[in-house]
Amino acid sequence: MSVVSGKVIFCEGKESSLDFRLLNKIFENSSENELTIVPAGSKFNFSTFARGYFSEKNAGSPKFLVFRDRDFDAEPPESVRLIEQVNKQGKLLAYMTHRTCVENYLLDAELIHQYWGVKYEEKEENPNSKWGHGNSPGIEAIAQWIETSARKLREYQAVRWALGDLVRLSAARKQLTTTWTGSSGNLPSSLTLPDCKTEAKSLISQFSQAVAEVTQEKFEESLGKYRDKFKRKEFWEKKEYFIWFQGKDLQKMMQNQNNSYISLKNYFDWAIPKVDIEKHDDLKELLAKIEEL
Repeated sequence: MSVVSGKVIFCEGKESSLDFRLLNKIFENSSENELTIVPAGSKFNFSTFARGYFSEKNAGSPKFLVFRDRDFDAEPPESVRLIEQVNKQGKLLAYMTHRTCVENYLLDAELIHQYWGVKYEEKEENPNSKWGHGNSPGIEAIAQWIETSARKLREYQAVRWALGDLVRLSAARKQLTTTWTGSSGNLPSSLTLPDCKTEAKSLISQFSQAVAEVTQEKFEESLGKYRDKFKRKEFWEKKEYFIWFQGKDLQKMMQNQNNSYISLKNYFDWAIPKVDIEKHDDLKELLAKIEEL
């Protein structure tokens, strides 16, 4: 059995995922010689996956962190930084991206223009190339392509954020458990039927009250808040849709807008090792976090 040495970063997806490949880009010039990046599948399985991983590797006191897409699990702060995901006890579970997901870091008009030009030059030099999109329409046209697609998504993203507010309520995450002692194996101080029924009824009451917090009224209130935000002139002038809108949704809308344009999936494969980490303070912060472990 091998023993874990060095530091470990868990991320979403597989080795083919953008998350895994972005982390390899971030740490390609790092001084951390014994750093392992481990794709762990779903973001909901990190804790279970990590326990199994370190158990198999016979780790004593492992040094690790979890890096994942923020999605709709937290609103981005004003300053660009990693966002901490913590549990009810305040324990750090993961560091989340400032932008919604990895795709948001790749939807860059200048980088798309660069890719387009490179592929066009390859076509010019090789008549057998299957490139059929001509030359780049220019950075300005690509930026407009992105913004127009984002504007079409405005209402949908507002609805997704409003639903996210409800999910983030303790109500939506609360589950009715089968014990009030924390876990199986921890026995209550009293095992009599009356005392056990009292504790059980308390759990049911707490669960019922929590679920009652998820209401149509709260949804409408949140929806209005996000619709107002996404309508503001400042939101579009600052291109905040790169931070707030889901990159996978934006990618799909861009392809729907003009199917004669390039494949963004192919572009992502080309672009992921070319992301300029210096442009993103949260990604630079991640590098510092692993060095601090």
